[in-house]
Amino acid sequence: MSSPRLEIIPIPGLPEIVPGDDLAGLIIEACQSSLAESSEQLQDHDVLVVSQKVVSKAENKLEQVDPDDPLSHKPLVLRESVRVVRRRGELIISETKHGYICANAGIDRSNMAPGVAALLPDDSDRSAIRIRDAIAGRLGVEVGIIVADTFGRPWRRGLTDIALGCAGIMPILDLRGTDDAVGRELHVTEVCIVDELAGAAELVRGKSDGIAVALIRGVDPAWFGPGGVVTDVVRSPAEDLFR
Repeated sequence: MSSPRLEIIPIPGLPEIVPGDDLAGLIIEACQSSLAESSEQLQDHDVLVVSQKVVSKAENKLEQVDPDDPLSHKPLVLRESVRVVRRRGELIISETKHGYICANAGIDRSNMAPGVAALLPDDSDRSAIRIRDAIAGRLGVEVGIIVADTFGRPWRRGLTDIALGCAGIMPILDLRGTDDAVGRELHVTEVCIVDELAGAAELVRGKSDGIAVALIRGVDPAWFGPGGVVTDVVRSPAEDLFR
């Protein structure tokens, strides 16, 4: 099910991203510069975990807000929500058009210039595909791409990064029908690989270190290939016991 060893490498050096930037090209340059110190380069079956924030900046998913009002982004939250799930004071937990259940529809002002809020990409899977295809076309290597963002969890304290989009790597490893270590058949076990890798990468990216990309090396080659998107991870209303 898993590789015997994973290596997680922070990739510093990405410049401040502005709308229209060639994000894939900048990621390639940052990887080449960072890996050159150890005489390495991007390889087939590497996974690059990319912050949603830089994807949103490159795709101009930005909105102007009042820099002096910490709540001025709230109208955007309601605009970007298809359903408000819970509301307590100024905290809004809502469902986005992508099917995500998250705080403030994923709209974020952290690590942004004053007066600017970042929205989620329209299609993070498509964003990941563009980065992956650009790297394959320019370097001739087949990598996996995960676009990651920080989410809370309803029954546990603390935050963790999860995948909003992926390309080149299967999002879910379906173990149903296989046997566990003592020979019992697994009936419901599906492992969300991309969420696990996104959370692992966040350990070296940090929340305030300015590192938007991490490289994960040692991922099982069997997990790679075309097909599979993070929208496959979102549980449908028919399967959701809480809707």
